[in-house]
Amino acid sequence: MSTPSTFGRRTAIKMGLAGTAAVLAPRRARAQSPREVKIALVVPLSGAWARQGILKQMGAELAIDDVNKGGGIKALGGAKLKLVVYDTGDTAEKAKNAAQRLVAQEPDVVGGMGSWLSSFTLAVTEVTERAELPWLTLSYSDLITGRGFKYVFQSSPTAEAQATALLPRVVDLASKAGSGRPTKVAFIGDNSASSVSFMKAIRGGVAKDLGLTIVADETYTPPLADATTLVQKIRSGRPDFIVLQSTNVGDDKLLLDKFAERGSRPARFR
Repeated sequence: MSTPSTFGRRTAIKMGLAGTAAVLAPRRARAQSPREVKIALVVPLSGAWARQGILKQMGAELAIDDVNKGGGIKALGGAKLKLVVYDTGDTAEKAKNAAQRLVAQEPDVVGGMGSWLSSFTLAVTEVTERAELPWLTLSYSDLITGRGFKYVFQSSPTAEAQATALLPRVVDLASKAGSGRPTKVAFIGDNSASSVSFMKAIRGGVAKDLGLTIVADETYTPPLADATTLVQKIRSGRPDFIVLQSTNVGDDKLLLDKFAERGSRPARFR
């Protein structure tokens, strides 16, 4: 029996891979062996976001292994899944190049996933859309599915939806905890596409509608080398809580360590 966490991470991915492949495979069935269905994974395996990309690759490999060991894709006569992996590197331009290589080198791939960072996903899907290659992504910048593309699918709520739901929940939890209703909030985040979309909704009215005053609002380019100045600016506003919108685990740690060093313990909400 799967535990809730197991279902959320492995079983859901396995079901998504098998289901997506079963739907998409007939489109290119003549171009490949009926016993093998290729699915692409385009993620950062080098550079600042490599840790996240490697974890996604490990998850995809586990899911595909589960599907294949379970008899393959039943709807396709037990066809086996095969994962092909391409590295986006550390820039959107490199991500675009990776997608172009994928399309050129893997004509029998039936669909793909990626690319962790919304900025990379935006670049990759410009290529995959022209190739009419279906693409599934966890990236949540509103721009990804706001361009009218037919072959791109988001499996997570958009940044605007997340932002709109986040702050009311935080205010409600704080009020119920007996610490008083928060009135001041500080924001710190990077300038990647997902973070920009997330913060746009909050700045555009969500904070104001909740009666929150934005006392600090800092944006940086990842990866961070030093968080001292950013943390000093945030602390000077004396916020009731802090929203940290970062896409890089290394930046998360650097910022949180610096806050702790300066005697602050901000809550982190992603």
